[in-house]
Amino acid sequence: MAYSKEYRAYVEALLQPVGKVTTRGMFGGVGIFYRGLMFALISDDELYFKVDDRNRGDYEALGAGPFVYAAKGGTRAVMSYHRVPDEVADNEDDILAWARKSVDAALRAESAKAPKRKRRKR
Repeated sequence: MAYSKEYRAYVEALLQPVGKVTTRGMFGGVGIFYRGLMFALISDDELYFKVDDRNRGDYEALGAGPFVYAAKGGTRAVMSYHRVPDEVADNEDDILAWARKSVDAALRAESAKAPKRKRRKR
């Protein structure tokens, strides 16, 4: 995973209309966050958005596959992020709509997690 500073700056500017978007270098790529929740990533100057059952079909219909990386032991790990299709990335209205769907997927994933138990005070 690698990325160019120019591509990172381009994506940051492109996604600012979504709202409070921040980025952070992660494992040679870039994690993209909305209010602290990761909804996108950059790897090898490709943009990937978070998917779930509600928006995965949009990506599959345009032939955009998942983010895959080499895990320990030579296996391939597939993450819940799909590459943003070129026809979407090239249209400002479309990419913002897809980014918002990705944010929604990240919010749904976060709300599906088991609530954290509060520690009892002693």
